[in-house]
Amino acid sequence: MGVSTDGQRRRRAERLVRALLSATTGRGLRTRVSLFWRIFSLNALGLLVATALLLGPVTVSTPVLPGEVLVVVCGLAALLAVNAAVLRVGLAPLGRLGRAMATADLLRPGARAEVSGPVETAVLITTYNTMLDRLETERATSAARALSAQERERHRIARELHDEVGQTLTAVLLQLKRVADRAPEELRQEVGQAQDATRAGLDEIRRIARRLRPGVLEELGLASALRALAGEFTAHGLTVRHDVKGELPALDEETELVVYRVAQEALTNTARHSGADRAELRFGPVADGVELHVRDNGKGLGRAPEGAGIGGMRERALLVGAALTLSPAPGQGTEIRLRIPTAGGAR
Repeated sequence: MGVSTDGQRRRRAERLVRALLSATTGRGLRTRVSLFWRIFSLNALGLLVATALLLGPVTVSTPVLPGEVLVVVCGLAALLAVNAAVLRVGLAPLGRLGRAMATADLLRPGARAEVSGPVETAVLITTYNTMLDRLETERATSAARALSAQERERHRIARELHDEVGQTLTAVLLQLKRVADRAPEELRQEVGQAQDATRAGLDEIRRIARRLRPGVLEELGLASALRALAGEFTAHGLTVRHDVKGELPALDEETELVVYRVAQEALTNTARHSGADRAELRFGPVADGVELHVRDNGKGLGRAPEGAGIGGMRERALLVGAALTLSPAPGQGTEIRLRIPTAGGAR
């Protein structure tokens, strides 16, 4: 009877261990059983098994026998191993959440941490994802207000440059012409140089005003504005080839302005920082909308951090739900793609 009772106790203990291990590590219960109860149950299991064994077939003598030491050490090792496995499985989602938080960027929206793990972890990850949604919405709203104010300020400065500074320089140019007509022969060359400098300054003021307020965008549309932009940079030392499709899906004014400003900033960065002598600007329909593609043959992005210009392009892309990507161009240089989804896609 003693042997039978001992065997029954061992079998009951083994069934208890298997059942509790299944409950604490089973995939189906990972999101229903809290981490507290999983660890508590496992520790309780260890204590119950140890108590059952000590009250049953396992005894400890004084002095301790080698066989008893082996049983105790093996039991302790098994308990520690299962504890470590439960903790690793339970805390793995927290590690993934930490990596997601470390790499989160509001200018690159959409990435979310996977909701998994015990109840507490799943609630924490869900709360973080909800907070990220709210932050991205607030960032897009504040960026829209800031960029709208920026555009109004650009228009004001462009108007003042054209109306005030431009008219003043025009008046100076007319006065210099009258002076040149009356000046002695030996002074006419110097007056002529002053006229040329004033005329160049007036042209530069007009060019800056046009860049601040793209009147061609309002008057002739996006396609003509992009072609004019490519021609403007070509006239200032950078050869820009353009391929702008004439038939485009209907875009609202805000989207057209975003496309124009991104193209303008991309070409400005190319002219100032890339060391390129050639660039390409393309704009046309794609499978799910329209895409702006600017590519140069410069020195590339390298490992330099993104500056304010690229950050501004990303903020503008967020306003219209567009995807902006920067990558090395095949061979040499940099390419920028702005893909804007449209309601009906490309036709």
